[in-house]
Amino acid sequence: MGAQDSLALAEEFVQSTGTSSFTMIWDESFDTWRYYQVTGQPTAILLDQDGKPVQGWRGIFPPEEVLEAVSVL
Repeated sequence: MGAQDSLALAEEFVQSTGTSSFTMIWDESFDTWRYYQVTGQPTAILLDQDGKPVQGWRGIFPPEEVLEAVSVL
């Protein structure tokens, strides 16, 4: 889901995929985009328990690489 989508579509995505291992964040103000310096979509940022960025991907990102990064946290 992206910034152009609605909260209802994002919630539908979470429900339809059974996603439960992470918290969905919805920010209509784009404050998180500015904080994490997101300049476009898709962007993925892996955060640690304290909310600090561990690794990030801009553009299309390889799911295997994301899963590998998550596994070492």
